[in-house]
Amino acid sequence: MSNNTESAITSIRRLYVLLCGFEIIPKTISTKNLGGNIIMSEPISAYLLDTTAGWILIDSGIDETRIDDPDLAKTYFLDRGWKPLPVVLPMHRLTYQLSLIGVEPQMIKSIILTHTHADHTGNLKHFPNAKIYIQRQEYAYAFQSQETIGSAWFRDDYDNRPETDWYLVDGDMNILPGLDLISTRGHTPGHQSVCVRLPSGMIAILTGDAGDLLENYEKEILPGETVDDQAALESIRRLNQLASLPNSHLFIGHDPILIQKLKIVPDYYD
Repeated sequence: MSNNTESAITSIRRLYVLLCGFEIIPKTISTKNLGGNIIMSEPISAYLLDTTAGWILIDSGIDETRIDDPDLAKTYFLDRGWKPLPVVLPMHRLTYQLSLIGVEPQMIKSIILTHTHADHTGNLKHFPNAKIYIQRQEYAYAFQSQETIGSAWFRDDYDNRPETDWYLVDGDMNILPGLDLISTRGHTPGHQSVCVRLPSGMIAILTGDAGDLLENYEKEILPGETVDDQAALESIRRLNQLASLPNSHLFIGHDPILIQKLKIVPDYYD
């Protein structure tokens, strides 16, 4: 991350939280080997930054057209073990939420993908003008065969984009003053989180799926799916360390309690 002097200056004007629907899943998806008899309704979150360099989207939710169409729902979700289907109401549609603040898809200049699971890549098709920031390891893994990468990846979300759309990142990276990518591999091969410094001095740590729930951070519990348990634990500890700094807060994308306490678009953090 930037040092204290640099990070006091930020290019970020506002942070918007986008609630893109809900997944109905066993708790073991979020807490490794814990809660197999508990079913969770977990939010699907994305984020939008108003910056001096234009609009930046962080993750893009899930593609509701594949949920609404029975044939597509069977092919993409039910046959792959996504039972029951995710819930995306009209109010959760990403393009609708953007319209609440007057943002059209073509206005999005950049997209940061925390990782390439289908509940984070679902609406990339709406943003043809956007440069996509992704960790190199994540990119390499995501473009393997569908059989290799597994049921949580929908290659159709992203494999029709030209190579020039992708900006491959190796580890931590500062994109703009006040906007840092943080390598948090473990959940997936190239998972990354995002630190955002707002004009108020607040630092929002957008964790992605390094841990789905506050419990993952409070008790250092691994997410249900990992490619490297030790790396996943180190990522949780690193995010906890960042969150211990003054004015820093974890924004945890799948926590069903936290989402009820956050400001949701059209409201914002500044």
